[in-house]
Amino acid sequence: MTESDDQTLWVLLQTDANRSVIADASLVLTAMGIANRSARNAYEWQLYVPSVSRDVATRQLELYRRENTPITLPEVLRIDTGWPGIVGYLLVIWSIPTLAGMFAGVDWQTAGQMDVTLVGAGEWWRLVCALTLHADLPHIVANSFFGAVFGLMVGRHLGSGFGWLLVLLAGAAGNGLNAFFRPDGFLSIGASTATFAEVGLVAAYVVARGYFRGGGFRRNAAPIFGAIALLAFTGVSGERTDILAHCAGLLSGVVLGVAASSFDVRRLGKSGQWIAAGVALGILVTAWSRAI
Repeated sequence: MTESDDQTLWVLLQTDANRSVIADASLVLTAMGIANRSARNAYEWQLYVPSVSRDVATRQLELYRRENTPITLPEVLRIDTGWPGIVGYLLVIWSIPTLAGMFAGVDWQTAGQMDVTLVGAGEWWRLVCALTLHADLPHIVANSFFGAVFGLMVGRHLGSGFGWLLVLLAGAAGNGLNAFFRPDGFLSIGASTATFAEVGLVAAYVVARGYFRGGGFRRNAAPIFGAIALLAFTGVSGERTDILAHCAGLLSGVVLGVAASSFDVRRLGKSGQWIAAGVALGILVTAWSRAI
C-alpha cells in the first residue's frame, strides 16, 4: 500500500489495532529525525514513512523493541537453608584430628595426604582424604570459616546433599588436576581446594541459570569475575599457599556448576538430597578405609 504526497512516496511500515503502539513507534521515529505519518482505516491504525527511509526506520524500531522488551528472569531456586551441609562439613573436617588423637598409632597425615607419586601409582583415595587434613589449628579454622561461608550458598542453590556431593567431587578433581602438573614427591593437604571449588560451583551455576541476565556482559558474568577476584586476593598469597590447587579447585567447580545448571535440582526432593549426602559420606569413608 502506498500514498503519494508532494512527490514523496510513502509506504506502510506498521499496523496495529492499538493506537498507543503506533503512537509510540511514531514518537521513536520522530526522535530519530525520520519523517512519518499515521492514519486509520476501519480496522486498525497505520504508520507510514517515506520509502527511502523504510529500512532505517525498521532498524530503529527493532532496536527500540529490543531495548524496551522486559526480560523475564528465571526463578531463583532455594533448595534449603544450607545449614545442614555446613554442619556436616564441619563435623567431617574436625572429626579427622579428633580421630587422629584417639588412634595415635596411625599416621593419618602420611596415610591421607595428596602425594603425587602415590596418586600416580593408583592411590586415588588420597585426592579425597587430603581435603580433610590440615597442617595446624589456624589452617583448619580458616578453612572452616571460608568453607562454611561459601558452603551456605552451595546448600541454598543446590541442596545440602547434592551440593556438597558436587563440592567433594570438584575438590577431588582439583587435587587430581594439581597432581597432574606437579612433580613426583609433591605433597599437599587442606580443604581450601574444595573451598575454591565451592566458589566456582556457585558462580558458574548462577551465571548459567541466567540469574544475572539482563544488565549487559559485565552484570551477566559478575559472579565469575567475583570468583576470580576472590582467588586473586585470597588464594595466591602466603608461604604455604598451593596456588595451583586453588586454581584447579575453582576450575573444577566451574565445570560442575555449568553441568548442574541444566538440571532442575527440585526433582531430587528431600530423599534425593539424603541419598546424595549418603553418597558423599560413602566416598569419604571408602577413601579413608583404603588409606588406613
